[in-house]
Amino acid sequence: MSQDSRNTEHDDIHCGGAHADPAAGKDQRSDEEDLAAAFVRETEVVEESIEDGKKVRRRGIYLLPNLFTTSALFAGFFSVVAGINGDFTAAAVAIFIAMVLDGLDGRVARLTNTQSAFGAEYDSLSDMLSFGVAPALVAFTWILQDIGKTGWVVAFLYVACAALRLARFNVQIGSVDKKWFIGLPSPSAAAFVAASVWTFHSFDADAVGFKLLMLLVVAAAGVLMVSNIRYYSFKDIDLKGPVPFVVLLAIVLGFVVISVEPSVMLLLLFGTYVASGPTLAIMRKMRHAPPGS
Repeated sequence: MSQDSRNTEHDDIHCGGAHADPAAGKDQRSDEEDLAAAFVRETEVVEESIEDGKKVRRRGIYLLPNLFTTSALFAGFFSVVAGINGDFTAAAVAIFIAMVLDGLDGRVARLTNTQSAFGAEYDSLSDMLSFGVAPALVAFTWILQDIGKTGWVVAFLYVACAALRLARFNVQIGSVDKKWFIGLPSPSAAAFVAASVWTFHSFDADAVGFKLLMLLVVAAAGVLMVSNIRYYSFKDIDLKGPVPFVVLLAIVLGFVVISVEPSVMLLLLFGTYVASGPTLAIMRKMRHAPPGS
């Protein structure tokens, strides 16, 4: 065999995979496309809803409101990580950020008419982490772990009450007066615990008084979430209508006051809201009590 023949055979061997069978490459790409299409099809979310009296099947999810929910979920997870690392200020701030984002996702969904059952369930799971697990873990890693068994039991009590509160809220949608929440809302309970940690951790955390105080804060917030005490929801406030100028001025002053000492002001704000439920309940009971009782 001549040298030219051997060179030609050598080139055919090395180049044959690229030129010998073009159909094989097309079949491989087709198989990959089929696998990708099958993966998308099998993992797609399909919801059934009633529109104009007809059952409608909708595929896919709405992106915009779920982006806010995902951001709230990330903030809750970041709070957990920051708490484990001992950065309790960042952990508390992350819970407040999650609270703001949680309030935005539902409003964005209503404004853009993108409500869905998937979004509601995803929001509840996000709330469970951000307002259930995160506050309890942050409080536990900061000071409740020093109390021993009682500390983690109270932290678990808070987590369990948050889960029960969210489950009850989901089944009561549409059956209760939207002007009131039944039980302390989980974001407000989380804000109360987070503001307490944010404010108190700068003091002497080894003092027995702070340990007992945080034990009381976490336990009270958990119990109030599953109570039947009514809390004002602020949902009947018309944000689209005109308001007196003094209302906007009061909002601006509120931001100024909070910015002076955020941790203390937020603790006072949410502490007042937490106390408002039992206070109004006692006032209603006294008002309806028979004379001379």
